Amino acid sequence: SQRGEMKRVKGDEDACSSSSEGPTESCKKVRKLQPSKEKHQEEEEETDVDLCEFGFDWALLPQEILLNIFQFLPLLDRAYASQVCRGWNQAFHMPELWRCFEFELNQPASSYLKATHPDLIKQIIKRHSNHLQYVSFKVDSSTESAEAACDILSQLVNCSLKTLGLISTARPSFMELPKSHFISALTVVFVNSKSLSSLKIDDTPVDDPSLKVLVANNSDTLRMLKMSSCPHVSPAGILCVADQCHGLRELALNYHLLSDELLLALSSEKHVHLEHLRIDVVSENPGQHFHTIRKSSWDAMLRHSPKFNLVMYFFLYEDEFGPFFREEVPITHLYFGRSVSKDVLGRVGLHCPRLVELVVCANGLRPLDEELIRIAKRCTQLSAIGLGECEVSCSAFVEFVKMCGRRLSQLSIMEEVLIPDHKYNLDEIHWEVSKHLGRVWFPDMMPTW
Repeated sequence: SQRGEMKRVKGDEDACSSSSEGPTESCKKVRKLQPSKEKHQEEEEETDVDLCEFGFDWALLPQEILLNIFQFLPLLDRAYASQVCRGWNQAFHMPELWRCFEFELNQPASSYLKATHPDLIKQIIKRHSNHLQYVSFKVDSSTESAEAACDILSQLVNCSLKTLGLISTARPSFMELPKSHFISALTVVFVNSKSLSSLKIDDTPVDDPSLKVLVANNSDTLRMLKMSSCPHVSPAGILCVADQCHGLRELALNYHLLSDELLLALSSEKHVHLEHLRIDVVSENPGQHFHTIRKSSWDAMLRHSPKFNLVMYFFLYEDEFGPFFREEVPITHLYFGRSVSKDVLGRVGLHCPRLVELVVCANGLRPLDEELIRIAKRCTQLSAIGLGECEVSCSAFVEFVKMCGRRLSQLSIMEEVLIPDHKYNLDEIHWEVSKHLGRVWFPDMMPTW
């Protein structure tokens, strides 16, 4: 059993930590393959070689080598190894092994995922909190797990984190906490970490005042900020971040926080070139109204950061797309999570010339032949496309692939999307498509996006 094995290993500690004048009893035997002397014997004989015969002492393994080995071990195995001898226990507590840590906080009653043991959490807080630099929290759907994460955050008073990620593996449990409790814990990290460069706080009750604390202490170092679905943040709050954090290269937020002023702030001469901007356009209630971003603001953004990726996820009802794709938008990656009309896809072909990736999860029963051909003609950088619950004739699809050619590195099309016609049936189309792609291709049976 594991417990018996632990006792046996622990009992060897004294042998490992003894004097190095002679071989120790903790030295282990390794198996060495030795060729058989007989010519026609195909199998190889195995012999045991005792490393102690060569004066090898495992207790004298250099710390640098132990560190390198420990870095490859899972945490539990590392803990077992730390009980072998004093030297290995010291290696277990080397600061280099604790710079990166992921707290997994799951309740047995509500989650099948593993959890970081409470005793280990206490030891980390006591002995290694000042070593932590790259930290993430994975919490399940229970409020208890989110509270436990906040309790840990509030104790990190002696550390200066470089990255922090708060990840909800199911529904956003951080949103169920009292806002003041969450803000108090997060502020501890913002105040004590003077070199925070990456922050992922999606689906949390972070607010404008806490973002001001973040900016006051980390404005020179912040490079990435992901904060989609943070309802307590206003456009003024995120504008404060953009105005002060001139090194920000990656930003993710909801559409309600996007404004012309924000794009102009990100396009100022003081700001570095933005590399990645993700916008989630989500409808909370059917018929919701969405504001319009001026084309001039997008143009300013594109002039300042000509190579930036603009990723937009749409989760709207069909009648809510009115303000979108009326003018040219520098979108590179576009995802429609709900049904989208032929008219909207037609506007995408007209006004998204930088499009690299397009995913349409649903459309309806009207074929998208003209829309796909227009996208292939005008979106000359398109290299990936995924189509789900929609319809395209086989002939139009072949023509689309022919126009895009081998630049289509990813082509994920559900089999039921393709409608046989007078030129191609489902048995023939994969040969024709494969010819234009320069590789073997088949329709998908399951979505891959």
